[in-house]
Amino acid sequence: MESTRLKRIHDSYKKDAQLDEVFVVLTIGASMIATLGLQANSAAVVIGAMVVAPWIEPLRASAFAVLIGDIRLLMDALLSLFVGVFITILLSALLGEVANLPKLGSEVWDRTSPNLLDLGIALVAGAMAIYAKLRRDAVSSLAGTAIAVALVPPVCVMGLLISYQNWADAFGAGLLFATNLLGILSGGLVMMAWKEPSFLQRLRESNLSAAKFLVTFGLTALLLIPLTKQFVSLVGEKDREQTRDQIQRTIETFLKRETLTFGGKEAKAKVASLEITWEKNPPEILLVVLVTNPAQPSLKQVSAVQKEINKRQELDYQLIVQRVVVVEGPPEEPNLITGKEGKLIKDPTPELTTNTIKDKEEQFQTQAIGIDQEQKNMQQRTHEATTQPAEAKTP
Repeated sequence: MESTRLKRIHDSYKKDAQLDEVFVVLTIGASMIATLGLQANSAAVVIGAMVVAPWIEPLRASAFAVLIGDIRLLMDALLSLFVGVFITILLSALLGEVANLPKLGSEVWDRTSPNLLDLGIALVAGAMAIYAKLRRDAVSSLAGTAIAVALVPPVCVMGLLISYQNWADAFGAGLLFATNLLGILSGGLVMMAWKEPSFLQRLRESNLSAAKFLVTFGLTALLLIPLTKQFVSLVGEKDREQTRDQIQRTIETFLKRETLTFGGKEAKAKVASLEITWEKNPPEILLVVLVTNPAQPSLKQVSAVQKEINKRQELDYQLIVQRVVVVEGPPEEPNLITGKEGKLIKDPTPELTTNTIKDKEEQFQTQAIGIDQEQKNMQQRTHEATTQPAEAKTP
């Protein structure tokens, strides 16, 4: 009875390992969909390619072949994978040459720096793929497994970057594919050995199976070196991003709440945007403020704000303020709500009386006079500087 069941399972995995028309057509379709989706920077299209790709089947057959020591089945499964990888690299490189996009999107670059998290996903996905094979009532999870761990997209990224002659990032995409490949295989081996005690017994009795088992896990263990390095780098970068965001929020909150430092209420300084350039030392804070008075904020006011910011932070920052003068038109009385256009606006505000309008008009005129006076003063100073005779040099 056990031998009959083993033969049935063996025939099923042998079918998964076959290099037939279905495998080739699905591989071509998945490769083209994934490559076009990567070039369009569309995550949805790339996910569709993951579902179409048939590579999970020969991988499951490989795990089964390792456990029972069937070299022929293992070679058939690996041959199918090799042909699939070759077709995908060739197609993606050709599509990359044809499109020749000046810039590739984040869907490409996100697949060039694998880390330990990718290996963990692959291990779990491989275990779930084998579980779905052994338990027919869990077959619905197979599509989700294919989406969780991508095999075709990293190879497509590798082909695209080869067409751009970007060998370093192409190697990173190849490392991600190897991580997913060995992770699925290792996870599948563990699940199969746990779920089917008879397979584990065959593993113990066969020296060949045990050797291939150790080789598989040995290759997976070798991946820990580059993946750990990338993971440590990722953790460090995320920590720096969190620190940057926290500092930027603190500075932005201070500037928005303490606008009195930019000349008081009369200046009407309003923070429009804030960016911090961390590549420089000291970091530069580029602040864009909207003002009604082009003379404010002055250098003295900017210096005071910079000093206050640096008192509150561990690092010193260089504050650069870009003034954008906002010119407001004279105030008008509220519109009456009539016709279709009237429905587009709000009802007149009760507080907006004629006196309020007059006050705003006077304020508007005062600001205009102040700006004109400032311009006249600047012209007078320029005229005096140009007409003043030069001092005689001392012999």
